[in-house]
Amino acid sequence: MLILLSGMTCVYANDDAWGRSANLELNGQYEAAAGSLESIMRHEPDNEFAHLRSAWLYYLAGQYSTSIKYYKTAIKLNKQSLDARLGIMLPLMAQERWREAAQFAESVIAESPLNYYAHVRLMICEEGLRSWPQLKVHASSMSRYYPGDYSIQTYLARSYINLKEPELARKAYEAVLQRFPSHVEASLFLSK
Repeated sequence: MLILLSGMTCVYANDDAWGRSANLELNGQYEAAAGSLESIMRHEPDNEFAHLRSAWLYYLAGQYSTSIKYYKTAIKLNKQSLDARLGIMLPLMAQERWREAAQFAESVIAESPLNYYAHVRLMICEEGLRSWPQLKVHASSMSRYYPGDYSIQTYLARSYINLKEPELARKAYEAVLQRFPSHVEASLFLSK
């Protein structure tokens, strides 16, 4: 149960481990929020959600190696978990482990071919790897499935810039601004 106090402050009313974890997260105490779930994992070592949540919280805390460890445990508990495979990409990308993160994205796409998060995170990896031709093809393809999405158009524009195709980059950034008029990157490029 969620209680609203003094306008915008949120507090969970139940005082179990889940509620404590949620309250600590709301206060930006991510490691403590993860730590409050340890008792659950001691009593229920196969509690997939406890591992997923701990992984997320350690990611937020910047404890990327610990986050990866918990995501890997969640994957062992449920090899079909798209949540865990999408989640593990975040700390891997934060550590610039682009190839490993890309492998997880590709595994999600193999099971869920149009999964938005997997495709966008794979584009981030392609950018990190400087795979500009691959990013161009990927972003161009996905823009047909998600024509209203400005992020995909942004990756397309970046690929064009790096492939020395400024007119195509200009068109892609114009598309970005149609979708998100205050987009800083697109505005800066088009002001040149």
